[in-house]
Amino acid sequence: MFLVVKNVLAPAEIEQIRAIAKSVRFVEGRASNPHNLAKDNLQMDVSQPDAVHASNIAGAAIARNEEIRNFVFPKRIASPLLARYEPGMKYGSHADAPFIQLPNGPLRSDVSGTIWIADPATYEGGELTIHLGSENISIKGEPGSMVVYPSTTLHEVTPVTAGQRLVLITFIESAISDQVERELLWQLNEIHALEGLKMDWENRTRLQYVIASLHRRWAS
Repeated sequence: MFLVVKNVLAPAEIEQIRAIAKSVRFVEGRASNPHNLAKDNLQMDVSQPDAVHASNIAGAAIARNEEIRNFVFPKRIASPLLARYEPGMKYGSHADAPFIQLPNGPLRSDVSGTIWIADPATYEGGELTIHLGSENISIKGEPGSMVVYPSTTLHEVTPVTAGQRLVLITFIESAISDQVERELLWQLNEIHALEGLKMDWENRTRLQYVIASLHRRWAS
């Protein structure tokens, strides 16, 4: 299951990140994973102070977003990384690595995320395509929106044919590591939010008890 969340970044934050993207150095994307032959893009050199600033802006935006918190149950969030796709670049079908090496130790990648920075009207191609069984779902988000989905999901970025695709990517370790348990807990929380006030006090309290108990039981 995946979720598209609008307005994760505020307009001013989008402009800040676009300005940083014009000034920072980008390197071959395969540098972080030289054995991944499916990867053909550019990513920002994270050793630059401005690159760190861009990551911090996006990381803070993700952490404060209630929709993402309720869907992902984040425990740790990898610093978002700017990725750029020029004409001809793509990222072939793949599932993300189970662990991401960070300075403070490996992060288990339960959930992957993409935040769109470039306006979709400014480039052609470059859709994020998520493969769900026999169905393919293509997403080309508005600036500041974010899609989150299980890191085990097969997905790809189709070739950019014109313009420049600019996104931020990140990986999240969830407090609920099991994908099915995470989705069930999200569904229960959604039912509580949408229907809770229609229930009598006793049933609403019983539902809250179930949600809290499952959250404690499944959290790691």
